[in-house]
Amino acid sequence: MDYEPRPPLRERINLRIIVFFAIIALPFVWLGYWSVKQAMTNGIEQHNGYAQVELKALGNFNFDQTAGTLNDVPQRWRELDGKRVVFEGFMYDGKSAGPKLGSFQFVYNIQKCCFNGPPLVQERVFAHVPNNREAEWIDGFARLTGILHVNVKKAKDGTITSVYTLDVEKAEPIG
Repeated sequence: MDYEPRPPLRERINLRIIVFFAIIALPFVWLGYWSVKQAMTNGIEQHNGYAQVELKALGNFNFDQTAGTLNDVPQRWRELDGKRVVFEGFMYDGKSAGPKLGSFQFVYNIQKCCFNGPPLVQERVFAHVPNNREAEWIDGFARLTGILHVNVKKAKDGTITSVYTLDVEKAEPIG
């Protein structure tokens, strides 16, 4: 019985195999990195003079839509009250069709409403442009910078109308 020895490992593994496995592993590495980053930062990354806030994490807690109070908002979000923050997400305004807005809602995913119903009150940031100024409508992914206010506001009938409001300083498209 003739036996052929296996080629050395360096001849069996080449650059194509390494690239192939790297491409396959990349999504898993990215998902792991993103998960660890979210767990470590709790959705808030402090920078020089502002906090980068993950908009989805901001609203990811149970909140009674009619009887919720400020104490029901997690402490890490209440600590952002009056601070300069940056959000990335999508503009929404069901009242205006113009190219400039004085106020609008900002959500992490505008299409979420198609699958799970409209975003809950704690999943929205109600943005206002101060001093009678207006922001350009951005049709797509956008970045907002401004001063965040965390306060549960109710209408006369007792329904909660907002948890987060933002005094917009800057609105810009991303990508």
